[in-house]
Amino acid sequence: MLRLREASVTDADAHALLGAYFAERAAGFPAAQGEYRPAWPTAEQFTPPAGVFLIVVDESDAAVGCGGARRIRPRPGTREVRFEIKHLWLAPSERGGGEGRRLLAELERRAVEYGARELVLDTNASLEAAGGLYRSSGYVAVEPYNDNPNATNWYGKRVG
Repeated sequence: MLRLREASVTDADAHALLGAYFAERAAGFPAAQGEYRPAWPTAEQFTPPAGVFLIVVDESDAAVGCGGARRIRPRPGTREVRFEIKHLWLAPSERGGGEGRRLLAELERRAVEYGARELVLDTNASLEAAGGLYRSSGYVAVEPYNDNPNATNWYGKRVG
């Protein structure tokens, strides 16, 4: 089983994982949507209690995945604490064994610990496995909450 460790997005492992994630997304991004535009996260967004960034490590202590949760503005008309799940990614060799689900669950748990009542995320329809993971984890389609040019689908989940 893989392990999770908390990290800063500026750590070397985090930077390498995010770079691999962005490169994979750019290579597989639907041509009809234009060019993929990566958005490098800032450390402040993913530092407790504003957020958290986790790295997935294998038995040899090699970094093989990552994901984060960060506090964002409440939904208009509410004051409820809302967190966004970001940059959930596993190396291709680690996919299909449930580790993505475990990483998502831990990010959700941490967000709730920091006061989240609602979780949101965005993704692209071309990421069918990711969409399946989110839907099977209780996320439902919501109206767009941001203007991410890479996203085609937005999901939300009530928690806490």
